[in-house]
Amino acid sequence: MRILVVDDEAGLRHTLTQILAGEGHDVAAAADGAAALEALEALDADLVLCDVRMPKMDGLAFLERYVARGGRALVVMMSAYGDDDAAVDAIQRGAYDFITKPFRADQVILVVRKAIERERLRRRVEELSGELEAIRGADGSHGIVGASEGMRRIVELARKVARHPSTVLVTGESGTGKEVVARLVHRESPRATAPFVAVNCAAIPEQLLESELFGHVRGSFTGATGERRGLFEEADGGTLFLDEIGELPVALQVKLLRVLQEGEIRRVGESVSRPVDVRLLAATSRDLEGDVASGRFRSDLYYRINVVRLHLPPLRERREDIAPLARHFLAMHARRLGVSTSAPALTPAALRRLEEHGWPGNVRELENAIERALVLSEGQRIDAEHLAAGAHPAVPPHANGAGSPDGASADLSVKRRTEALERTLIAEALERTGGNRTRAAQLLDLSHRALLYKIREYGLGS
Repeated sequence: MRILVVDDEAGLRHTLTQILAGEGHDVAAAADGAAALEALEALDADLVLCDVRMPKMDGLAFLERYVARGGRALVVMMSAYGDDDAAVDAIQRGAYDFITKPFRADQVILVVRKAIERERLRRRVEELSGELEAIRGADGSHGIVGASEGMRRIVELARKVARHPSTVLVTGESGTGKEVVARLVHRESPRATAPFVAVNCAAIPEQLLESELFGHVRGSFTGATGERRGLFEEADGGTLFLDEIGELPVALQVKLLRVLQEGEIRRVGESVSRPVDVRLLAATSRDLEGDVASGRFRSDLYYRINVVRLHLPPLRERREDIAPLARHFLAMHARRLGVSTSAPALTPAALRRLEEHGWPGNVRELENAIERALVLSEGQRIDAEHLAAGAHPAVPPHANGAGSPDGASADLSVKRRTEALERTLIAEALERTGGNRTRAAQLLDLSHRALLYKIREYGLGS
């Protein structure tokens, strides 16, 4: 994450820079609001930590000007003179959060981690919204690309259930497009003009997940320097999509069940309940029935969310969808990357290569393969060689040597063969653990963070 620290105290600027750089962030600094505005002309920052009282231009004046000119970075205000009124004023002007000096290093780190996750969710929403616009059907239904009978049935059922307030559970392997289907349900529902809020339960640390879902009050835990609305309140009147709901801790499963039954939430550290009007959509790549049997997932919550189930078949079971999906991704990424005025054509050999592959990463893996081929190709043709050169997703069936007559492979690149093996092992570990990334990381002898990075790199996410 790119962070700008704004404070007139040189010592504090240096300390914050060291703390945040130690967490792996790219950190720059400015001594006042005017210098910060100038720095942000060139710096594409994700987060700004800004003091309130500074010479030349104070923090609130900086915040006002930055928001007015359309700044996209999250701004966290800092002050040694903080009180509730100051915090409310800063947040009303557009600040993401407010932290009171003096603060400990772990408080700053917690605020930054929360900001990272919120920013990731925002960008993912924008990305998927763009994809949905790109794949808008001729009938204006924001449909799903696919010609198979299985996908036509899914779309038909999604549209039918969208008209009713029933809870929907979307199941399927990682990468099959569960969130896109959830968005289709929302867009076809009476809540279409209200917010759609998505959260990946597996991506947020357990100790922060309750606060993210239900909000918190000031002082409820370390780093809670002010009140915070949770995602249920953000989605009020609209739809909340809980991806990877199978990763929800048991303690939170109880609280989620109460929200669904009572229609009200309680912020962390608060004794009063708040009504919310939210339609819940959930998704999982796990075997929830097995988790219920083992006691890992509550049966009462399972039956509450599994009112209507939409199961997405893996791409290997709907190969007639591969060609239209590939052409769609070509058109989409050609526009995004600006590499072509019109979408390049897939040669028959390229289509055969795509249709022969097993696609353990499903639609997301296919998209990554097409984007790589587009970058590597020249002109208006995507051939089989462009897919093979991209590395792991579209290697020939005998690339691992197992099926070739002499046990050898046509592709002897150590890098590409290693990546192909690594992707296969990760996909197998995720399948064995029912999509539980923590257990998969243990099987693979990787850290949880390293596994999440590789899942994104290889397109194995949902």
